[in-house]
Parts: sequence; structure tokens; C-alpha cells
Amino acid sequence: MIEHAFINALQALATHPSARGLQDDCAVLDLGGETLVLTHDAMAEGLHFLPGQDPADVAWKLVATNLSDLAAKGAEPLGVLLGYQLAQDDLRFLEGLREVLEHYQVPLLGGDTIGRSGPQVLGLTALGRATHRPVPSRSGARAGDRVWITGPVGGAMLALEALKAGSGDSLAYRRPQALLREGQALAPVVSAMMDISDGLLLDASRLAVASGVTLALDSLAVPIAAPEARRDAALRWGEDYQLLFTASAEAVIPVPAEPIGTVLTDGGEPLLLDGVPPAGHLGYEHG
Repeated sequence: MIEHAFINALQALATHPSARGLQDDCAVLDLGGETLVLTHDAMAEGLHFLPGQDPADVAWKLVATNLSDLAAKGAEPLGVLLGYQLAQDDLRFLEGLREVLEHYQVPLLGGDTIGRSGPQVLGLTALGRATHRPVPSRSGARAGDRVWITGPVGGAMLALEALKAGSGDSLAYRRPQALLREGQALAPVVSAMMDISDGLLLDASRLAVASGVTLALDSLAVPIAAPEARRDAALRWGEDYQLLFTASAEAVIPVPAEPIGTVLTDGGEPLLLDGVPPAGHLGYEHG
């Protein structure tokens, strides 16, 4: 089963309202006067990080990518739980983990470890507190809204190429940033929001499906961190962790962001790129 088919099958089990039908990257759980936001991501050697990559960078990426999910909900992080498979340089991983937890001022609350066996697989659960209710979802976009992005895409694509080549700037791939402050500022303003992890086109399509609308994007309006000749690849490459959001045409956007399209009523296609459905793979899916 490819990823979307497996998630579709899981939806029959995830019937609790907090699961949001598995159409979000986070669960949203109301507890008394507070709302908790919970997410879990896994990373595998050879898939999400290179064999032999600096374990300190792996630790950073594991935490930052989970916190990015919280950012898309406007949540304030409360702590993380680590699932760790022992490897050859555990001390270097701990150094990176200390760095990233101090950077975001997030405590380690617990977790589990397992022994070495095959390629390393890691997991992290991040817990947050909603700073605004209702908590932003993927399902709130409405016809007439504008589509926005907080920054360029394609930077992680170039950074991975630099890392493989052993020269150039690879920081965007090794140590992505979670836009927590931006997400908290946007939460009262947006109609829908998510972070871009699997590619702008694929994630925009997911937001459109969750909202029951069509997103019409202008490819040339999208800021990219790659040469113009690679614009199409940048739109489909993931791991940039910018925030993709929709807001009413009258909304005042409180953070730097670029308008890249409009929301239309459902026209039978979730996504239009320069007026037509984009061809080919829209982004990365696990197969």
C-alpha cells in the first residue's frame, strides 16, 4: 500500500473527534480549559537522512520537523518524547538533541530506546498547547480566500544535493527551522494552515481536499530558493517546512508572506497550477 491508501484505511479506526479524521498532522484534544496539540513523526536512515550523516544534525531535524507540525497549529510546545534506536555515535546525537531543545526551549519528557538492528529508525512525539481556538486545521479554506506561503521552497532540495556532493550550503536540509512564532501569530487570522513537508503541490492538494475546495496557484508567484530553470522541481520537492495557509481577502497578514493563489469552489480538481491540473507526481509519498 502507498502512504495515502494506508492512511485512508486508518481513518476507519481514528473515529475520535480529536483525530480530525486524520486529515491533519496533529491531534487536537480539549481538556478542561486547555487544548492540547499532539503530533508524532518518524525518520529512517537512508530515507530521511543519509547513512553516515552527522547524528547531531539528525537529532536537530527530528525535533524541528515535529515542532513544525505544532507551528502549523499555532501551538506552544510543551515537551517531546523520544523513540531512539541505538547507533554508532549516540553521544553525538545527544549533543545535537541538547542543541535543538535549548534552541526552542523545549524539555525532553521521556521516551524509549531499542537496540541496534539494521538501518536506524527514530521517532518523536511533540506535545503542545493551543494558543488560539479554534485551532487551525487543513479543512477551513473557503472560496474567495487567498493562498499564502511564508517563504521560498526548493532550499532543502539544493541543500541535499550540496550534502551529497560534499560542498556548498547544506544547512536547510540538515537543520530545518520550525516557524513557531509565525504559526502563533497566524493562528487567529488563517482559515486553514499546514506546513510544507512533502512538496508544495502535494500539500496544497491535501489542504484543498480537506477543505472541499480547489486551490488555484500561480507558479511564478511562488518564491523559490532554486534557479529559475528548476522552478517546477522546487514546487514538488519537500522538506522546506514553510507554512502554507489561506485567509480571507481582507485579512491583514501579521508575518512576512507571499500570496501565491486563490481558493475556488470545488471544480472537480483539488489543485490548479496556472489554470490547469498539474501533471505527474505532485510531491513525495511513501510507497
